[in-house]
Amino acid sequence: MKNSTNPAIADVRTELLLSLSRISQFWGFPRGMGAIYGALYLAQEPLTLDELADQAGITKGAVSTNVRALDQLGMVHKHLRVGERKDYYSAETDFWKMAKTLLEQRRKAEFDGALRTVGALLDKVTSTPWKDADAATASFYRGRLQTMVTAFRSLDSLVGTLLQLDKFRLGAFKAGGASKKES
Repeated sequence: MKNSTNPAIADVRTELLLSLSRISQFWGFPRGMGAIYGALYLAQEPLTLDELADQAGITKGAVSTNVRALDQLGMVHKHLRVGERKDYYSAETDFWKMAKTLLEQRRKAEFDGALRTVGALLDKVTSTPWKDADAATASFYRGRLQTMVTAFRSLDSLVGTLLQLDKFRLGAFKAGGASKKES
């Protein structure tokens, strides 16, 4: 990063890193992950782990761990330079591509597990013969769990539809490009 003497530029950079740190934490990721992505996003050239540690204000070990996670999420790209032993990293800037990757990964990990667990609990509440006060509680639980299963399935379906729309969009672009070439 080229150092600017203008404090307003430094303020923008600092505020973005703090904001992305908060967003990262909100979504269940480490705060440092957001700061690293922010540093890479504002970098004009790929950065090394040492540069990221300095810019994000976290240890090199934490940077290494978080960069691996960001790489698995498709949010950073690794670059090799001939004759150098260090790896360099840059940010993915296609936000739809990142959102799609996050949705795909979170959908598999979170929705499937949550649906299985809540579904099993609903089955247990529904199939157990309850008596007296427990019957009223079980009925209440059954209603709440059924609502949750419905919501999770709807959300999972919505995410699936969004992902399918993207495949449709890509297919339409490819088909449109093919027909133009044929004309």
